[in-house]
Amino acid sequence: MSEPLRVTVFDYGAGNLHSLLKTLEREDTLVRVDTDPTQVLRESDALILPGVGAFRPAAEKLAAGRDAIRLALRDGLPCLGICLGMQLLFAGSDEGPGEGLAIFDGRVTQLHAARIPQIGWNTLDDVTDTLVLESGLSIAYYANSFVCRPHANEDTSVVVAWTTHEGDRFPAVVRRDHVWGMQFHPEKSSTPGVRCVHAFLDAARRTRNARTSSSPSVPS
Repeated sequence: MSEPLRVTVFDYGAGNLHSLLKTLEREDTLVRVDTDPTQVLRESDALILPGVGAFRPAAEKLAAGRDAIRLALRDGLPCLGICLGMQLLFAGSDEGPGEGLAIFDGRVTQLHAARIPQIGWNTLDDVTDTLVLESGLSIAYYANSFVCRPHANEDTSVVVAWTTHEGDRFPAVVRRDHVWGMQFHPEKSSTPGVRCVHAFLDAARRTRNARTSSSPSVPS
């Protein structure tokens, strides 16, 4: 049996992590929660940015480790950003000041809708991402007032699933290399949502194993 996948959940004060941690429970996975942004990369094969909270305090909590985390993600560390975590993968937000990780070129803006926040189930459309397709996730649970808007010069292929709330169409899932952002909460999206999280873990394991096998051996 291969070494367990080491997953770090960065807790920037995003509220109750119980559902997410329960979803991550697998025999082949070791999960730790860290509140120190300078330590989240320590012995980590994958990083998860969880979902509930406001952009400004989360960005402030992220600040001390932002550059190191950004570099690690651009260098191939698998990451899953959920709801607010997805928004932190963008440069900034109209919700408040602070810098995100800017893995995706764009900004977070308020939903263009009369009913805010959007709370409840909504469909996904134009899905092209394997993680979502193979999990069978076609409807997901949302709890958001803000959404991610890629800039016009961003490669539109980074949006791998869309959704619409009161006529406002926005990205449900974005992906760049080994980094995924999901505006919904997969951990609260029934069995397909759990399968989607586990598909991310499997993808992170393949990435870890590929990196390990390609690393030069150390002579004895």
